[in-house]
Amino acid sequence: MFLPAVKMRRFSVILFAVALLVWGVSCSRPAVPKPYGYFRIALPEHIYHSSLDLGYPLPCSFAINTAATIVPADSANRLYFNILYPSLNATIHCSYLPVHGNLAGLLDDAQEMVYSHAIKASAIPEQEYADPDHRVWGLHYELQGNTATPEQFYLTDSLHHFLRAAVYINTIPNQDSLAPVVDFLQADVRELIESFRWLP
Repeated sequence: MFLPAVKMRRFSVILFAVALLVWGVSCSRPAVPKPYGYFRIALPEHIYHSSLDLGYPLPCSFAINTAATIVPADSANRLYFNILYPSLNATIHCSYLPVHGNLAGLLDDAQEMVYSHAIKASAIPEQEYADPDHRVWGLHYELQGNTATPEQFYLTDSLHHFLRAAVYINTIPNQDSLAPVVDFLQADVRELIESFRWLP
């Protein structure tokens, strides 16, 4: 059965309009992949108080963020302690060891712990720290890339005291998404190191 000429013309116009619409929509800008987005992380403020205010018995004192707390890492040895950041799901693992003529071994162990992450790190810049007035010397390591620990450090008076610490963020390492947290923790670690004092 043949359609009348008027209906055929109307059908052709509609078909042409639909084809034109499809062509116009399909020929827009080429598709560009969007970069991954990450959740915005709410960071606490950089407000510090003394570790002595927390009542945890340590052979040293330092400035600690009010958003953090100190807990024992080992119930048998209270000189192994953690600085917890619950809101950031991060921990600074700290180990205090007395020096008894074994400083070279402690320094080697600290360096070995840092460079065990070299397989994942893109770079490991080191920064020396010296405060002769308070007998505090140390080395700060920044582990760049997708490493399990973004920074580690040790502090010593070279005669009696040695403290080693490593920062861990308890999630899959992703340099891009964790950058704000890493920057925040680096500022806190610097404050800790610069305010560090050995107690008599």
